[in-house]
Amino acid sequence: MRNFFQLFNFVNTHPLTKKNKLNAILRILKWQVISRLYPIAFVLPFIEDSKLIVKNGMAGATGNLYAGLHDFEDMAFLLHLLRAEDLFGDIGANIGAYTILASGVVKAKSITVEPIPHTFNHLKHNIQINDLERLVTAYNKGVGALEGNLRFTKNFDSVNHVISEYNIEEIDSVEISIETLDNLFITKFPTLLKIDVEGFEINVLRGGHNVLLSSELKAIIIELNNSGYRYGVKDQQIHDVLLSYKFYPYSYKPFIRKLERIPIFLGYGNTIYIKDKDFVEARVNNSRKYSVLGKTF
Repeated sequence: MRNFFQLFNFVNTHPLTKKNKLNAILRILKWQVISRLYPIAFVLPFIEDSKLIVKNGMAGATGNLYAGLHDFEDMAFLLHLLRAEDLFGDIGANIGAYTILASGVVKAKSITVEPIPHTFNHLKHNIQINDLERLVTAYNKGVGALEGNLRFTKNFDSVNHVISEYNIEEIDSVEISIETLDNLFITKFPTLLKIDVEGFEINVLRGGHNVLLSSELKAIIIELNNSGYRYGVKDQQIHDVLLSYKFYPYSYKPFIRKLERIPIFLGYGNTIYIKDKDFVEARVNNSRKYSVLGKTF
């Protein structure tokens, strides 16, 4: 019952559904019934001609079914910023919703990384069903400060994470090879990075000095939700690292294409960090329009 209340609160406050909650609630109820009666993967329409393969238990992915774009501000920012000539980096891709937006909708190239093997299989299927093999390079790896191997949880859906040395034996896990950000992007740097690695963000950044210095990298979408406590890291430290590379936090209002500098560190949820505001502002203001659930942005 708690999960249902959380879902209703989600659609009650989501920018694409809060003025039409009834339809969103009906989508939730329909999905909850059908996915339990038929516990299989479904191919669902996503944005424009793109698709997502989703099954019951994929919490983040089903948010796109309920509300069109699960992370509306961040996903809309991606759509408005990227162009076909760009490269997108999706670090912690899960089943690939952001990658499908970047490569399936915008037609940019993507380098996409997902460490958990069964989740990576879902990611590959989503790439294949959208016919994106030409645009997307996908790696079944983790990303960290150094090359090597680390153990990850494997039964927590979108919140699987690196196991700290103190909890190495407490849960079911899988050993995954680790690559650095700099080694992933050697021949071309991304225009936009999305980093969602459940508290391991500072280690990803530490392995990406060349990428972060690059003038080609204009913005980063990064999750800050205090998950770094597992590794003795505070979100403020991640924020300080980004500031040292001249990335500054912004909020984005997709309907009016407005970027607003965040004056103080807030440290919750996904945050957009921008290095070249003039470039980014020009891009988002000149992007084509998109329509989701009858809303145009």
